[in-house]
Amino acid sequence: MIHSTAIVHKNSIIGNNVEIGAYSIIGEQVTIDDNTKIEPHVVISGSTTIGKNNHFFQFGSIGAAPQDKKYIDGPTTLVIGNNNTFRENVTINRGTIQDRGETFIGNDNWIMAGVHIAHDCIIGNNTIFANASALAGHVTVNDWAILGGYTLVHQFCRLGEHSFCGMGSVISQDVPSFVTVSGNLAYPRGINLEGLKRRGFDKEQLSLVKKSYRILYRNSYGLEKAIAEIEDINDQKNSLGTLIKFLKNSSRGIVR
Repeated sequence: MIHSTAIVHKNSIIGNNVEIGAYSIIGEQVTIDDNTKIEPHVVISGSTTIGKNNHFFQFGSIGAAPQDKKYIDGPTTLVIGNNNTFRENVTINRGTIQDRGETFIGNDNWIMAGVHIAHDCIIGNNTIFANASALAGHVTVNDWAILGGYTLVHQFCRLGEHSFCGMGSVISQDVPSFVTVSGNLAYPRGINLEGLKRRGFDKEQLSLVKKSYRILYRNSYGLEKAIAEIEDINDQKNSLGTLIKFLKNSSRGIVR
């Protein structure tokens, strides 16, 4: 399952049924769990831990040192969960000691060609990154978020659950849960209605999400007042809980 031209360090840990293609390089501190497939010409380096059933397409650079001038070979890591797909030319850097020391990617994510995920980013589950989207350092992308092609995200920004960023978006502030944005700079365009329907939100839940959006963007409220009014909504299924939590934890302010 390991091509004769691949270079796999003797101290790396390789699970069962792992495929490693021609001319790929696996570093000393790399751990790869079962049933992961690595195509030709992939470099996996640094202290990198990879879960089960992942697929890395050719020419990826996974776990390289962060693009940070302050970084001097610190003991930092990259952790990747299970069932992720990383298409051609994806680059992912490990963390820095100035932050949590770890770049983290969860499960069931679909990362398309040319995507860059910088140091100390946190990626949840079931996200989609379209071609050539890029995260600067310290970015958080929560579950089910979608980034359109060539989306750029500034340092320390956060993308909420079920948010959607249109093609070519430039994001310099937080994108709240459920919200669709696009443009340079990104501007709110409504809720991610189709995405929420596909994920099983019923009519009542969608109505509450729409109401919260109107409060957030159409009432000219400050953020604190908007949060207070959203909290007053009779939300028996707690459909807005993730939105409220996200807004309360926003330090950069939200896209407006």
